[in-house]
Amino acid sequence: MTHLVVGVDGGGSKTHVIVADERGKELATLTGAPSAVRPGEALHSAEVIGALVRDTLAIAEREGQRPRALVVGVAGAGREAERKALLRALEGEGLAEEVSVVADAEIAMMDAFEDGTGVLLISGTGSVAFGRGPTGEFRRCGGWGPDCGDEGSGAWIGRRALSVVTSSHDGREPDTRLVGAVLTALELAEVDELVAWAAQASPKDLAALAVPVVTLASERDQRANSICTLAAEELVLHVRTLARQLFVDERASVPVALAGGMLRRGSFLRRLVEHRLKSAVPGSHLQGEDVVAARGAVKMAQRLLAGV
Repeated sequence: MTHLVVGVDGGGSKTHVIVADERGKELATLTGAPSAVRPGEALHSAEVIGALVRDTLAIAEREGQRPRALVVGVAGAGREAERKALLRALEGEGLAEEVSVVADAEIAMMDAFEDGTGVLLISGTGSVAFGRGPTGEFRRCGGWGPDCGDEGSGAWIGRRALSVVTSSHDGREPDTRLVGAVLTALELAEVDELVAWAAQASPKDLAALAVPVVTLASERDQRANSICTLAAEELVLHVRTLARQLFVDERASVPVALAGGMLRRGSFLRRLVEHRLKSAVPGSHLQGEDVVAARGAVKMAQRLLAGV
């Protein structure tokens, strides 16, 4: 019987599961609820992941077969306490013979560069960059969360859009189509209602506001465009910082990969980032293939199966 491996990418907006055979051939894939692990919430993350893995096995028509290896790369697992708690919880789910929990950075880097050098820039609900230099040194830049950082992310863009809307409403800034676009997106009638909405908003809720911002920016709304331009500048700064730390300086040859919902291929923000990289990090050269973090988890599961 063909052995099965499973790769999971658990983020703050969604969880992506891939079931593959021992050669890495994809048999089924499924995307579901978020499973980023937070302090004290490992059991919840494990339940979400467990349900999605079982559903994906059902899609692959392998309900009765227990995978040999499962690798879960999840946001929040960079903290050792959360990683260990989630590992224990997942082992309790009985999902696979061998289970490994790693930071989401590791699976994304595996898909982008495998064991090679490079800088991976991610912008989705949050933002972060990871790099591995010629000496094998690994570094992170950014990724400090919605309260302390995540510059250039969807949530960061959404939060700034709210500030522009309220400023425009006061008359502190010129009129902008962002006011109507944000109120429409949130199904609110008045700007005053934003206070109550924002008080309850999660990073995922804020990130959803990036959609109308980017849309208006692409339509040349001046204020929306300025938010996106600043977001691109912040994101490129992550890459330049790692290029200097790991590759001597930004003029050295630096493989760069872009990932996350805000930087999907063809998006307006991605075009801004690509354009700015040419001058800010002149040694950068972009990877052509899309980064699929769950696929990186599958590659790691194959290694786990092989005892590597």
